[in-house]
Amino acid sequence: MTAPVRVLVCDDQALIRTGFSTIIDAQPDLEVVGECGDGRAAIDLAGRLDPDIVVMDVRMPVLDGIEATRRLAGAGVTQPVKVLVVTTFNLDEYVYEALRAGASGFLLKDAPPQQLLHGIRTVAAGAALLAPEVTRQLVGRYAARIRPTESTPDEPALTPRELEVLRLIADGLSNSEIAAALVISQETVKTYVSRILTKLDLRDRVQAVVYAYRRGLVT
Repeated sequence: MTAPVRVLVCDDQALIRTGFSTIIDAQPDLEVVGECGDGRAAIDLAGRLDPDIVVMDVRMPVLDGIEATRRLAGAGVTQPVKVLVVTTFNLDEYVYEALRAGASGFLLKDAPPQQLLHGIRTVAAGAALLAPEVTRQLVGRYAARIRPTESTPDEPALTPRELEVLRLIADGLSNSEIAAALVISQETVKTYVSRILTKLDLRDRVQAVVYAYRRGLVT
């Protein structure tokens, strides 16, 4: 049998921690290995318990979820831990900061239990990637709330085709769907995606979607 996915739950509200843990532990393929109420404790526990994924709140005492995420999964971390950020509607800016800090995805706190479980499984199995359809479902709900930002002068320029691919990624299309839409091979799509992530210094497709929304490339 495959070992269950080891989950660390970090939220400063005890009721939410308990609720998440109860839902997660009821699944045969998931196991809660620890709980904590602040970011510093999450870092300490992650070092001792070696979880596969951390379900992380954003606004917490001692050390917030953004900085904790950066220390667990950010650039330069030797052994990064996958982080799934769970937030509320009024914390949009924190969400995108967390994604830039290295989080693999995010969910809303009022998401139904099955969506939480699916998010955990997807992030745990996807090597810090959310499936395109999940990306569209989750990030798309924030589209109207994201304030587009201006491009900076030193920001790398994407080619027209790269912009086209980026927009399709933000629309939630998979590589095969993008290939069909543009009448190109999947290998070519993979090349474009890799170039986009490299040029924009993005970690994964989730951050690419956030970038597209913040730059006003999609609505």
